[in-house]
Amino acid sequence: MTGTLITLMLLIGLFSGIASGMFGIGGGVIIVPALIYLAKFSQHAAIGTSLAVLLPPIGLLAVLEYYRQGNIDLKSAFIVAIAFMVGGWIGANAANHMNGHLLKLLFGIFVLGIGGYLVFDAVKLMK
Repeated sequence: MTGTLITLMLLIGLFSGIASGMFGIGGGVIIVPALIYLAKFSQHAAIGTSLAVLLPPIGLLAVLEYYRQGNIDLKSAFIVAIAFMVGGWIGANAANHMNGHLLKLLFGIFVLGIGGYLVFDAVKLMK
């Protein structure tokens, strides 16, 4: 791994960590596109790498800060985590059986849908 690639990975990790801590978004919303378009990973490799990033306790310090402020419902977090594991397995199984171009299209549609919903909801609330 070259120094340039290491620097790129550090920047991707730092930016996605900041966004995760600020917005509570999964790092994959930033990590997957960054790995594809900046590091030239395949769709499957970007998703797999993003999941590998999430495996260790990446968000531990952010979670501790939110917990310290009384902003975590531990029971809900546990239930969502268990369901997330099962859903992650189902999604990974499905993704690994589909064409990379279709997977990229579905990911783009998903991100656009979420973004569009957030923008329209924010505009509605500003009136």
